[in-house]
Amino acid sequence: MTVVTTRTAPVGGLAIMVGAAASNQTGAAVGAHAFDAIGPSGVVAVRQFVAAAVLLPVARPDPRRFTWAQWWPTILLGVVFVTMNLGLYTAIDRIGLGLAVTLEFLGPLAVALAGSRSRLDLLCAAGAGAGVYVLVLPSGSSDWTGIGCGVLAACCWASYILLNRLLGRRLPGLQAPAAATSVAAVLTLPVVVTLIVQGRMTGAALLYAVAAGILASVIPYAADLVALRRVPARYFGVVMSVHPVFAALAGLILLGQVLALHEWLGILVVVAVNVAAVRDNAGRE
Repeated sequence: MTVVTTRTAPVGGLAIMVGAAASNQTGAAVGAHAFDAIGPSGVVAVRQFVAAAVLLPVARPDPRRFTWAQWWPTILLGVVFVTMNLGLYTAIDRIGLGLAVTLEFLGPLAVALAGSRSRLDLLCAAGAGAGVYVLVLPSGSSDWTGIGCGVLAACCWASYILLNRLLGRRLPGLQAPAAATSVAAVLTLPVVVTLIVQGRMTGAALLYAVAAGILASVIPYAADLVALRRVPARYFGVVMSVHPVFAALAGLILLGQVLALHEWLGILVVVAVNVAAVRDNAGRE
């Protein structure tokens, strides 16, 4: 029995993480259907309220007991949540889901490579740059605003990882993301009020945005918690590599966004670079 459990538990955990990645990108594609009515900012705002509504009853943080050392990274994480999602959804609206998520994926890749001086990691960094160039093929007709929003989301994702590491040592359980999503909800409250006053928050738009919050926030949060109890942490970075691929597939199936050959090639190069970097770093630990 012990042998079976040891072999099957990681497989089950990896399956959960892959499912979470698929849910995340499906949620992003579903949320894009509400862009015409409430725009990317409206979808982001609703997503924060959905996440807060789920996380607060579970984590039950007590802000009155927070010290300043706990508060400032929590507030900053809330700002990062809003900026990251707004950057990503704006990029999705302008350049498509597959390209936007691949650019955002450079954030965790940069964190994985930061501070390393190994030859392979330097090659990985160069490979990532080459992959992005092939993906975008910069020209005068490139949507630089959309590309810039994707890069902004990448910077925020890197900040999200670093802030979570810090808050993981300062707050127990899910208190940090619960409090941070509450901060994000407060920051985006004026957007929701404005949309309601303007009559743009239609039933269909709200339904799409709530579905995006559940699929892209609630399910991935819960799935990652379960999966990380079953698989070694080093696998997490490898499984994260499926996000750009799932994003491209979700964009194709749910949004009709057909990628060119060079875009698929760029995505695969960035994914391969991440897998190589994570495996190399895990091997040195």
